[in-house]
Amino acid sequence: MSDFWLYFNLGLHHVLDWQAYDHILFLIVLCAAYTFSSWKKILILVTMFTIGHTLSLVLASYGVVKVSSSLIEFLIPITILITALFNLFTAGKEKKVEKLGIFYMVTIFFGIIHGLGFASFFTALDTGGGILNLLEFALGIEAAQIIVVILILIIAFIFQTIFRFNKRDWVLVVSSLVIGMIIPMLIDNWIF
Repeated sequence: MSDFWLYFNLGLHHVLDWQAYDHILFLIVLCAAYTFSSWKKILILVTMFTIGHTLSLVLASYGVVKVSSSLIEFLIPITILITALFNLFTAGKEKKVEKLGIFYMVTIFFGIIHGLGFASFFTALDTGGGILNLLEFALGIEAAQIIVVILILIIAFIFQTIFRFNKRDWVLVVSSLVIGMIIPMLIDNWIF
C-alpha cells in the first residue's frame, strides 16, 4: 500500500507542482472554453490526456521510445501554444472538430509529448513495480488534473457570472494570458 501512495502522490505533485506549471497551463487552455455543464466532455479530455501521458511512460519505461529531452522540452510549450491558438481562433464558435474525435486524438498525442518530458525521471524512480506503478502514478495525475479543472471551472464561473465576462471574452483573455506565459518557455527551450 505504501508504494501505491508513493506513486499516487508523485502523480499528484507532478501536476500540482507550481515550479513546473506547464501541465497546469495546458489544462487551463484545454478547459477554457468549457463550463460545468460540459463536465462529461472535460472529463473525457482530461482522461485522454492522462492516457497519452501514461502511454508515453510505458513506452519509455520499456525502451520502445527514446526521444531527446531538449526536443520534448521544446515541444511541451508548443502543445500549449497550439491549444491556446485553437481557442483564439474558435472562441465563440461551435467546435465541429470535437464531433469528429480529432480533438480527443490530438489531446492524447499532446499527453504523449508531456509524458515523455517526465519519462526519464519516472524510469529512474521506478522500484520495479512496472505497470502497477505506472497505473498508480496515472491515478495521481488524473486526480490532480480533476482538482485543477474544478478550480479552473470555478474561476471561470466567477468571472462569467459575477464579473459578467461573456464566454467568448473569457476564452480570449485566458488563452492570450497563457500564450504570454508560454513565450518565455519557448525562447528558453528553443532548439533551432
